[in-house]
Amino acid sequence: MFCTIKDFADYWAHHRENTLKLFRNLTDDSLDQRIYDQGRSIRELAWHVVLCLVEMPGHVGLSVDGPAEDAPAPKTAAEILEAYEKTSRSLGEAVESNWTDAELKEEVNMYGEMWTKGKILTVLVIHEVHHLGQLTVLMRQAGLRVPGIYGPSREEWAEMGMPEMA
Repeated sequence: MFCTIKDFADYWAHHRENTLKLFRNLTDDSLDQRIYDQGRSIRELAWHVVLCLVEMPGHVGLSVDGPAEDAPAPKTAAEILEAYEKTSRSLGEAVESNWTDAELKEEVNMYGEMWTKGKILTVLVIHEVHHLGQLTVLMRQAGLRVPGIYGPSREEWAEMGMPEMA
């Protein structure tokens, strides 16, 4: 759990870049890729990641500049990337300028439970990482290059001349 604004800001900068790496590799042709008929497509999953950056903080009064909760998913990968860039930057700035270290310990009602603001930020990141994992599977199925985000991808491992992982 994040206990200081600096800890969050430092981590968010790193995590945000990892997410941008994935989003930069999306193509318009890949956006409708899904694992099964009722599953989310790449477009829906990536857009959900963007929308959560506004929705979750909004529940506790933190205003993040981004699309409305009910905004339809864009038609192009470039539009999704642009929305994530803007919204994720705004989230970082909103936390840094509106919350204090002491406020991260404050409990607030979140989805009917009492969470500290520090927990909200932690869950926000974990929730995004969960969906990034799903996104990498869909990207592989769509034939896209998957960049390493928390360690090298298979392609990056080979490009470093490292033996293939078992």
